[in-house]
Amino acid sequence: MTENVARRGFLAGGVGGAVLLATAACTSNQPAAEPSAQGSAPAPAPAASGNDQPGEKVVIGFSAPAADHGWIAAIAKNAEAAAKQYSDVEFKPVEPTNDINAQISAVESLIAAKVNALVILPNDGQQLNQIALQATAAGIPVVNLDRVFPDKLAYRTWIGGDNYGMGVAAGHYVGKKLKDKGVANPVIVEIQGIATLPLTQDRSKGFADALKTYGFSVTAKQDAQFTVETGNKVAANLLQAHKKIDAMWNHDDDQGVGVLAAINEAGRKEFFMVGGAGSANAMREIQSGGSVLEATVTYSPTMASSAIKLARLIAQGKGMSDLVENQVPQSITLASETITKENVQTYLPLGFES
Repeated sequence: MTENVARRGFLAGGVGGAVLLATAACTSNQPAAEPSAQGSAPAPAPAASGNDQPGEKVVIGFSAPAADHGWIAAIAKNAEAAAKQYSDVEFKPVEPTNDINAQISAVESLIAAKVNALVILPNDGQQLNQIALQATAAGIPVVNLDRVFPDKLAYRTWIGGDNYGMGVAAGHYVGKKLKDKGVANPVIVEIQGIATLPLTQDRSKGFADALKTYGFSVTAKQDAQFTVETGNKVAANLLQAHKKIDAMWNHDDDQGVGVLAAINEAGRKEFFMVGGAGSANAMREIQSGGSVLEATVTYSPTMASSAIKLARLIAQGKGMSDLVENQVPQSITLASETITKENVQTYLPLGFES
């Protein structure tokens, strides 16, 4: 959602001037191995640094959309799990909601409570921009998670994935495979998330730009609102409209559950598909080897864990111990990977359930 992925250490980098870092090294202050959203075996913890030691007690407020699909649910779980790792952090989440006004009111309550830092994944960065500015004006540093506020004065640090780079990764997988197969004038179908969101537009632009390097372009695209139901309907419509398809990119693995159901119901197998975000469901489908879904490009919700760690450092006046600078960077863009049958086993422990 994927606004999601990856949703949801492995996302793509691309905000101008962003620092390109892997999630696991984001704060270099992990006191213990961090479990995945589904409780999978944690990766080995990195060596401890001075930032691991308990410091000044800080209260971190947290606001995100309602967990109406797997990626957002994993965001909330990862944020809470990261906060619990620190005895000097009090985690203060507000009720998740998909209502803009309700989220504004919830953030206002955190400002009134005078929390030491705020982590906000806005339903819409443009519409939540003003309340983030209010928090900043009140002296509360804001860590902007994923969907970016348009005004840089609204946040201390932004962390998220590179939606443009996500599209580029999908475009290169599709373009290279079609070139290798010698396909001329391919029919390439794209299923977006929410078309009006800047993140979706960035994904589509990255996909188109990458395809262009192979001499290809998108034949048809339609948005599916990041839901299973709409994904099913949109895929069914596209399959009916195009009797032959060569490749499909679906932006979001959550809505991909519906997309795959429509493909299976139609009995279509003449094309290959790339997913988006890196859900465990998609990874298992890729692992099976018997699906049209051959790859997914990651957008990991582990970014929420790093957002909490960054908020703690900022509130305590600390920097990132692996960097020379004394301050946490203003922007951190995570790196994206393409998951295929060859490397899926490595990424499966980090997948989220759709």
